[in-house]
Amino acid sequence: MTSRPTTPRRYETDAAAIYARSFSIIRAEADLARFTPEEEVVAVRMIHAAGMVGLEHHIRFTPDLALAARAALRAGGAILCDAHMVAKGITRSRLPAGNTVICTLNDDGVAETARALATTRSAAALELWRPHLAGAVVAIGNAPTALFHLLDMLKDPACPRPAAIIGCPVGFVGAAESKAELWETAPVPSLIVEGRLGGSAITAAAVNALAGQPE
Repeated sequence: MTSRPTTPRRYETDAAAIYARSFSIIRAEADLARFTPEEEVVAVRMIHAAGMVGLEHHIRFTPDLALAARAALRAGGAILCDAHMVAKGITRSRLPAGNTVICTLNDDGVAETARALATTRSAAALELWRPHLAGAVVAIGNAPTALFHLLDMLKDPACPRPAAIIGCPVGFVGAAESKAELWETAPVPSLIVEGRLGGSAITAAAVNALAGQPE
């Protein structure tokens, strides 16, 4: 058999062009009018990470979140992540002060603490955040139990206060409820994605947007 000649497939291969076109499409199709310029950059990155125009209707910022998180990152605050997928998604080259990215999920003693507290490892791991919490940016993108546990920790006046919380855990059990509690109590400047939506990619994208220069 003789092979038939194939026509080369044509598709965009320039990474910068792909990003620019993606953001152009998002800004053309998404309803971004209610966001401040500082918030819009974050929302666009989150929509891009999700591949979902319409996500913007579920994104909620407290009025001071974007500025507080940016200031904390410029000041060198740590970034505390509930899951390694969140931590791995943070682009280190975008961080303005060589910020430390911390995920304690697999640290020594976490499993034992989880058993003692009768909770998940994701929640128990937050007990190791205490020395790093003051002035930190918290990024929870996976475990509702981690967000619930953080809110319980912050009820104690002696617990150090993070500068900002990005609370976007995903799932069908506890995700919507934990984010609703964060939004209602807002112990510090906060960002959520309402309902079951969320996840590590969206959360890391929000951190990356806040770490970079406004577009």
